[in-house]
Amino acid sequence: MKIASWNVNSINARLPRILEWFDEAKPDVVVLQEIKCVDEKFPAGEFEDRGYNVEVHGQKTYNGVALLSRYPVDDVIRGLPGNEQDEQSRYIEALICPEEAEPFRMGGLYLPNGNPAPGPKFDYKLDWMTHLQAHTEKLLAEEEAFILAGDYNVIPQAEDTHDAVIWEGDALFRPESRNAFRALLNLGLTDALRYLNPDDVFYTFWDYQGGGWQKDHGIRIDHHLLSPQAADRLTGGGVDKNARDPGFGTDAAKPSDHVPAWITLD
Repeated sequence: MKIASWNVNSINARLPRILEWFDEAKPDVVVLQEIKCVDEKFPAGEFEDRGYNVEVHGQKTYNGVALLSRYPVDDVIRGLPGNEQDEQSRYIEALICPEEAEPFRMGGLYLPNGNPAPGPKFDYKLDWMTHLQAHTEKLLAEEEAFILAGDYNVIPQAEDTHDAVIWEGDALFRPESRNAFRALLNLGLTDALRYLNPDDVFYTFWDYQGGGWQKDHGIRIDHHLLSPQAADRLTGGGVDKNARDPGFGTDAAKPSDHVPAWITLD
């Protein structure tokens, strides 16, 4: 079972490239971030024609998340539980119900960037992470398999950037952000891709500016965090770096600045 996460940076602007990746990678469950459209503007038919159930929590112009599953879904939640005052569309969750396997809960998130920091946007980021931790604690209390995947906008450690000095002071790498991410792991979650590749250098984001892609000046900010019950089923994972290549697929438009990150479960 292949489970992917991808910040697509506008679903409609990059649809041909996205569909090409879907046809090539054949993921079973996908969470998308920064779809940048309201629910009714999401191209659901393109994915339904490929066998996916589509659930969307959109927002005009900014943010927006979606969940797509080849398996039946149930108990869909839009918005981070416990954070109902948040007006931004950053979280979607559902129970994924494969016919011949134990169901598991899938959460897709687009965590706030937080820049400039310090400031109100950084305070919003840290508050959002506090609510995420509280929700995670409730999920863990159920003792069921779950995955929280998406663009966390957090660089967990120096090894997850090409140059840690450059990112000092940035909201993605500030100690407060990293500590909040570590607090999630300390609840008992597994950072799946780092667990699978403890010593490898790999990134999921390259800035459009300054030749970041050409120089491979990237960062790792897209993560799959797994409950113990899900981690027991982890069999593999990686990033599809080719999706960032300007020559990938048939779409001549500029690619997203993120690439898909994925794991496989038994």
